[in-house]
Amino acid sequence: MKKKQWILILFVLVALAGFAFWGRDKIHFDFRQFGRQVAQADWRLMLLATSCIYAGYVFRSVRWALLVRHNKKIAPFALLGSQVMGFTAVALIGRVADLVRPYLVARKTGLPISSQIAVYIVERLLDMGSMALIFSVAMFWVPADQIIRGTSHAGVMAKLTNHSPFLALMVVRYGGLVLTLFGALFLVSVRLAGERVASLIEFGIGAVSKSLGHAIGNKVRAFRTGLDTMRSFSDFAGAAGLSISMWFLIALAYLLGCKAYVASPALVAVTLPKCILLMLASGGASVLQLPVIGWFSQIGLVAVALVAVLGATPEAATACGATLLLITFLSIIPVGLIWAQFDHVNLRKVTAESGHADEALAAE
Repeated sequence: MKKKQWILILFVLVALAGFAFWGRDKIHFDFRQFGRQVAQADWRLMLLATSCIYAGYVFRSVRWALLVRHNKKIAPFALLGSQVMGFTAVALIGRVADLVRPYLVARKTGLPISSQIAVYIVERLLDMGSMALIFSVAMFWVPADQIIRGTSHAGVMAKLTNHSPFLALMVVRYGGLVLTLFGALFLVSVRLAGERVASLIEFGIGAVSKSLGHAIGNKVRAFRTGLDTMRSFSDFAGAAGLSISMWFLIALAYLLGCKAYVASPALVAVTLPKCILLMLASGGASVLQLPVIGWFSQIGLVAVALVAVLGATPEAATACGATLLLITFLSIIPVGLIWAQFDHVNLRKVTAESGHADEALAAE
């Protein structure tokens, strides 16, 4: 696996070098202007944005403690270290480290790893639902032409925008609400009849691939176990409220990060709904996060969105994209590494162990 990762990293580096060589005369970029944008930035706003991201980790700790309280009473901030170290591992190692958080929580609390992976699945659903809801509401305040420009470089959406701009606009404005609705219906169906839903999925997908159907069925059962953490409407309301508040803090961090570039009129004039559109571009780039290399792809996509949506110059957009990556994704690394030293946690080791634990559960 390590050999495959190194081959992939080498391939991406060669591709980036080739792109840089191809665009050396085609893309105009003023490095002096880039330096001026960074030098004139308001670092107080950047620090305030970073504090919003740090507060988001506190919200994550409280939410996880809420989700496991029926199995074990845990202080709201007791799991903060697990959240910080888990996201540090993802930032340094990549998405392969996603299960570090449930693994560390299981090790700290003595709860089964399977139950914490189930909580992790529920947490992801809450994140997606909260972000989709916030995004869909925000898009009503973003002009249609800016939405089209902002999604014209975003993978599948770029193709849809080129073929049918109106359909792309409908997908962006209402897609989040539709997905949230379907997610809520799926959540209710699994909560009420999880075993039956898992069996139907196994039967349907098993006709094509028995192993895939079995794996997805097990994931649904794990998800059903995770939903057992929310046994009342107050449990759901508390978890959903924490999720929406956390994502609002993240959106506020994007807003402050953009407004920090006082030398760019386009960035200073940014609004919160447009920042949420930027979050979509950033989130799309982070789905397949590779260590170090993925940082540059994320900066590039956010910079393109800043130019398309806000009309920022390439220099200001690139500087802002790099700053947003640093604030929202990389700023936790120093804290996480220090915390790991105090807790005697080897991030590479726990990443491997969490992956082995997930494989063992899938094989059962």
